[in-house]
Amino acid sequence: MDSLTQAALGAGICGAMLGRYHGRKAVVAGALLGTLPDLDVVIQYADPVSAMIHHRGFSHSLLVLTALSLVLTMLMRRWRPSPQYGAQRLFWTIWLVLITHPLLDAFTAYGTQLMWPMRPTPTAWSSLFIIDPFFTTPLTLAVLIALIAGPGPRTLRAMRWTLGWCCIYIAASIVFKSIVESRVREALEGDGVHVQAMFSTPQPFNILLWRVVARGPDDHYYESTTSVLDNHPPHWLQQPLNNHLLASIPPSYQLDGLRWFSGDWLRYDDIQGHLVVSDLRMGLGAGFYSFRFLFGRRASSSDNWTLEPPEFWPGERGLSELKAVLNRVWSATPALPQADWAQRMTQLPASIASDQ
Repeated sequence: MDSLTQAALGAGICGAMLGRYHGRKAVVAGALLGTLPDLDVVIQYADPVSAMIHHRGFSHSLLVLTALSLVLTMLMRRWRPSPQYGAQRLFWTIWLVLITHPLLDAFTAYGTQLMWPMRPTPTAWSSLFIIDPFFTTPLTLAVLIALIAGPGPRTLRAMRWTLGWCCIYIAASIVFKSIVESRVREALEGDGVHVQAMFSTPQPFNILLWRVVARGPDDHYYESTTSVLDNHPPHWLQQPLNNHLLASIPPSYQLDGLRWFSGDWLRYDDIQGHLVVSDLRMGLGAGFYSFRFLFGRRASSSDNWTLEPPEFWPGERGLSELKAVLNRVWSATPALPQADWAQRMTQLPASIASDQ
């Protein structure tokens, strides 16, 4: 989730547990501690793919953060112990503030390495968008009130209620995710498509509208944008995965890492001699995926690729498309022009065409 949400969550937890002992200091300390795991962004990597697959790594590990909680508890008890509560309350407070950061991140589509240094596919429960005002706003308001008025009985109660709201909201997102996945699976299989795997994620700023990606057995994927409020069967768009391109790609540490990190939810495109790899999990849909990478080039007379250090593939900002998606939350009309958007997947951006 975004830094504001993580800071507000840490402040709310620490304020609720230690606010009556330390006042505003507990709220501020919780906000700072809640953003600590994201300091891994200061680490510089050689290319954007390496930066992507190593973010939310060791600093988001439940094992590492539990050990850090023990260390911080021992240091705090030695440096400035409080006679009002013991080490156990202090440990649980620090641990909850730190642990909830990666757990909340794991509810987004990006991927969080909860079990680092072990390397299962990073966790992406993908039931929350990375920025969700319905989740963040109540908690932020409660924290701001606590900072202004001080953590008295009423403000402490408000923070506890908003933390409860956060739990209810996450639970609702899981229920809605199950509903839309069931609808899309039923519609696809009703048309004879055997669904081998499915990934769904909410569209920006809400948990009502979802983008569902289903992988079939024939080197295609099927993408549908469906609202929980819809009263009609979902429509979908069939698109190629182009896995055959993998056979001509030389070994690549970055590509292997991206396949692992994304759970192999990748599409490959030969765009006028440019090898472009797209992560299907994030973005508004085909034509507007958030993470697309240029991995290499090939001559027109060759079938083999020459790999290069990966770089971001240029894309459009998609502001008008975002407006259409947000309107789709409440209304099924006008329908999203997904087929028109998908045509951009194989177009050469002007910035690259001009260099040729």
